[in-house]
Amino acid sequence: MGNNNSIILIVDDEAAGRHTLESILEGQDYELVMAENGPEAIEKAQKILPDVILLDVMMPGMDGFEVCRHLRNDPNLAEVPIIILTALDDRKSLLQGLEAGADDYLTKPYDRYELRARLLGITRLNRYRKLLDERANIETAHEQLLSAYDATIEGWSRAMDLRDKETEGHTLRVTDLSVKLARNMGINEGELLFIRRGALLHDIGKLGVPDSILHKPSTLNDEEWKTMRQHPQFAYDMLYPIEYLRPALDIPYCHHEKFDGTGYPRQLKGEQIPLSARIFAIVDVWDALTSDRPYRPAWEKQKAMDFINEQSGKHFDPKVVEAFNKMMKE
Repeated sequence: MGNNNSIILIVDDEAAGRHTLESILEGQDYELVMAENGPEAIEKAQKILPDVILLDVMMPGMDGFEVCRHLRNDPNLAEVPIIILTALDDRKSLLQGLEAGADDYLTKPYDRYELRARLLGITRLNRYRKLLDERANIETAHEQLLSAYDATIEGWSRAMDLRDKETEGHTLRVTDLSVKLARNMGINEGELLFIRRGALLHDIGKLGVPDSILHKPSTLNDEEWKTMRQHPQFAYDMLYPIEYLRPALDIPYCHHEKFDGTGYPRQLKGEQIPLSARIFAIVDVWDALTSDRPYRPAWEKQKAMDFINEQSGKHFDPKVVEAFNKMMKE
């Protein structure tokens, strides 16, 4: 069944009836499967999931109407188009067939062109419906995958917060504020997704910094600072191999760069620093200053704001400082 031809299940207890249909449909790119009675038809339908069923009504034992009802009660076969074949050219059996769940009917003797045309219409529609189903399934799977990715990222960021105890809740706060500031600056929704992911993972590189340095209560010495300053590079090395996170790398890699070129790890200057990292830098410092830390109490908001304004053009991009001032006033 590896080919893409539509599979047609022909159900007729008379060999002559089966041969007639076979000769009409020969060379029409269909794969034909035969069944001689009701139970065999049901068994084969369940096994091969045909694209169309041509079903004779007058059969001994289980007639076509009964087969039809049986197929319609099977969730896997409920949607398969059924065309009933009948020599009884009367309304009663036609209505009975449609009530039993058939989609169409043909009366014997068949007009070969009509039969081919009806089948072509039905198989085309059926193929189109299958394509739509597949597309919907792919989209659903894609959405599920993306939400699984995002749940993973949030899990990582919570793990970071737990390790770096002094920054409890810091990651979610800076993430929300960065997205808000970026939106105010007119950044589109697609980019905001990467800013959100990057902000959640901004300190992931600290996983590469030993506890003795990360949790040291006193000031770090030169050697320890050197290690600490490598955390953006560690973040880059960890995240770059994960393709879907590459667009989110700017914040973890560049959020310690300064507008005047005195930051780290690459001493980028001005607009060499990605905009998302320039936005995040302000929010990160703001949150650090206005939160209690073991080595100092939180600053008053006005004092923190004055500091950020004073650092405009030095640590921070003046345009982003302006947008931050405006957002905080609102």
